[in-house]
Amino acid sequence: MLATMIIAMVAFMLLAIPVAVAIGLAGLIGAVGFGKLPLIIVPQQAFIALDKFPLAAIPFFILAGNIMAAGGISSRLVDLVDSLLRDTRGGLPMSCILVCMIFAAVSGSSVATTFAIGAILIPAMVRQNYPVGFAASLQATSAELGVLIPPSIPMILFGVAASAPVGDLFIAGFGPGLLIAIALAIYVAVWCRVTGHVVSDDLPRKPRLRSLRRAALALLMPVIILGGIYGGIFTPTEASVVAVVYAVFVSVFIYREMSLADLLREVRRSTLSSAIIMFIISMAGLFSFVLTRAGVPAAIGDWIVQTFDSPFTFLLAVNGFLFLVGMFVETSASIVVLAPILAPVAMQFGINPIHFGLIMITNLALGMITPPFGVNLFAACAVADIGLERMIKHLLPLVAVIILCLMLVTYVPWITSFPLQLVGSH
Repeated sequence: MLATMIIAMVAFMLLAIPVAVAIGLAGLIGAVGFGKLPLIIVPQQAFIALDKFPLAAIPFFILAGNIMAAGGISSRLVDLVDSLLRDTRGGLPMSCILVCMIFAAVSGSSVATTFAIGAILIPAMVRQNYPVGFAASLQATSAELGVLIPPSIPMILFGVAASAPVGDLFIAGFGPGLLIAIALAIYVAVWCRVTGHVVSDDLPRKPRLRSLRRAALALLMPVIILGGIYGGIFTPTEASVVAVVYAVFVSVFIYREMSLADLLREVRRSTLSSAIIMFIISMAGLFSFVLTRAGVPAAIGDWIVQTFDSPFTFLLAVNGFLFLVGMFVETSASIVVLAPILAPVAMQFGINPIHFGLIMITNLALGMITPPFGVNLFAACAVADIGLERMIKHLLPLVAVIILCLMLVTYVPWITSFPLQLVGSH
């Protein structure tokens, strides 16, 4: 059954059928064709997959990120970081990494980060004589932090799919997120020194104190959201609503860069993006139900336990598998389908589910910057108005940096456990 469903799903994708529909049709084939289940199972399981309170955070975090981009919050963050790093070698690319980290602390979406920050920083880097392929590649890679720096939509999905505490995933995500940000900054510094890129003296300097005052409310936003979550004031789902309210208040009433018409436009955009993700989750829920009913996860678990005799080899095999999956399947769909299968097996090897969740999310995030279906790549190409071929030369070293960080996250559990120990969660 598993082979038939996977072949059907891949065939539908090759026919350019949307991912969610392909997963749903494969689940329907398994339910009716092999499981001999009544058709009522299809809408029932699709609804059950969505009937989880933490999923309510997804549309609100997407909306908060879009409002930040349209309401002047993201541009003020860029100005602040640029004013602090402008005079250093590689300062503007490093600004890209740092701003993506801050923006990710509210939006939870790497694609939203690519569009919001890339629209400002890619042209700015080109004006400073950085190759446009380098600027676009760095933006796409830095935006990957959107799924690692909490709050994170993939973390919410993993928590729901694997029954792992979302709050702990958020806290643990700081370890891999900061590791990748530091590694990218080091690469940028080395690249600038090797290529001989120097700071341009022709560009105007932005007063740091003035930039700090202008960005104060923007900086306060992630403090309120993350402080409220970790301080026990509100749950991650409630925090998503707070993020929207704060973003609307600042953008409309303080900065006054967003009108009611602009707000309604962002609501429509966010609704469409949320609907796509929710549709994927519902269809993946049906797919997972059929597999579980057929005993596939248990059979795969037994096979993996018998095939790999240590956590080291298991994690190595899982990373290779997830890397290939991430290249062809959308991250949300991959998590919802694979987390219920792989997480219990990881626990049999004594691997903490929080640690395994961060391994899985870090790995699948690579798929966002690898062809043929890297969504961040296409977003960066659209912003920079270039073809993918102009990015490849600059992209490959960045992918290598992320893979190195993934190996550290995989085999040094302290990277994910230290943030939890710091706040006393474990």
